[in-house]
Amino acid sequence: MEKDLGNYRKSYEKGELLLDNTPENPLELFRDWFHEIDVNFPEDETNAMTLSTIGIDGFPKSRIVLLKKYTHEGFIFYTNYDSEKGKAIHVNPNVCLSFFWAGAERQIIIKGKAEKIATNLSDGYFESRPRGSRLGALASNQSEVIESKEALELKLKTLEEKYEGKEIPRPEFWGGFIVKPIEVEFWQGRPNRLHDRIDYKLNSELDWIKSRLSP
Repeated sequence: MEKDLGNYRKSYEKGELLLDNTPENPLELFRDWFHEIDVNFPEDETNAMTLSTIGIDGFPKSRIVLLKKYTHEGFIFYTNYDSEKGKAIHVNPNVCLSFFWAGAERQIIIKGKAEKIATNLSDGYFESRPRGSRLGALASNQSEVIESKEALELKLKTLEEKYEGKEIPRPEFWGGFIVKPIEVEFWQGRPNRLHDRIDYKLNSELDWIKSRLSP
């Protein structure tokens, strides 16, 4: 099987990113870009991001997860701590997040360290989830081999009966991670592949150093 994609080309012309017009803190620019995408491209999941980890087998792996909160400290998502990505983060907390918003021809790449958030914060978010999502978290041994789809559905049905009319507790193996950034790159597509790239790095004094990168 072979397919040559060498003639797949697109000219990026929807925006411009200038060093002088960007804030000193990358989280402010992230907030502005996120808001713009959320307003102008409502059909997309603005908070969908790629999470890349280094697995316990030594290989990198990327998957889409959903950003659930961002603060001045970092970016929060939720998962099963015993999942493949959870185990990978436990061994090596250095991760990468990336957002690609094709409609605006923009991407953001974030390097940082992931750590578990406080249990009360995980409790609060878990309680806010739809009942089906909470039961699904209990039913799934995420990333583990299962006997069949039917077995998983039966487990969910059993849990529905068990917790009918009752509160559903957050399992200890499920909760949030916060990724605290040490480097954030903003990418704006430009014509002739002369893309705008503004990079922020956190120095030893915890100040952000901003620079333009060659495309």
